[in-house]
Amino acid sequence: MATENQARNHVNRKLTESDGAPARSTGEVSGEFVTEMFKYGGGRQVTVHLPPDPPEAIVFAGDGQRISKWGRLLEKADVPSTMIVGVHGLTDEMPRIHEYSPDFEPERFAAHEKFFIEDVRRWTESRFGVTLPAERTAVFGVSAGGELALAIGLRHPQVYGAVFCASPGGGYKPPGVMPSLLPRTYLVAGTQEPFFLDNAKRWADALRDAGADVVMIERAGSHGGAFWREEFPLMIAWAFGR
Repeated sequence: MATENQARNHVNRKLTESDGAPARSTGEVSGEFVTEMFKYGGGRQVTVHLPPDPPEAIVFAGDGQRISKWGRLLEKADVPSTMIVGVHGLTDEMPRIHEYSPDFEPERFAAHEKFFIEDVRRWTESRFGVTLPAERTAVFGVSAGGELALAIGLRHPQVYGAVFCASPGGGYKPPGVMPSLLPRTYLVAGTQEPFFLDNAKRWADALRDAGADVVMIERAGSHGGAFWREEFPLMIAWAFGR
């Protein structure tokens, strides 16, 4: 039975593999992938998925070596043409977490934040000739990357009008006083990952209490797996139309 929050925040949804629907063929992909190496941190890659049509929206994401590949899913979905700019994350888990959450090593987080917000965005605008307003721009992350998306979104709502956050870690918690300007936020977590589900609900409640536009979805699943990928097009549709 759906919870009250699920009913209130229902997003038009079709059955997917996680829900027991048969898998669909991936077919051909007509978009393009571009990877650039930056000097930051001794060398950091950024991978961009360019949609086949001019982008109507842009999603900036942490863990870009994984997330940028999800552009294939968007090409198959009934969503606006969306560019994904994926900043690659560190492979060592603890340095990755400290880079993504402001509460462990503030200087490390601030350096990565500057790279993410300034260098990558400036390069994206120059390299691809795109400049989209905040209402057509989102920041996205999963697990520890979900903390990054929340932290970046709360600090820069004038740049990112929407935050997409899947199964956020617990290192970064809602501040006692929320900013006056808040991005729209879409959170999702699995019923078999109670720690991350509790974190997502905590953020949903705090943002909603502060007056933000929030969606909170509970999906069957453990940490990772298909439901993150399957929710991604629904996030795009919620934020940018279709």
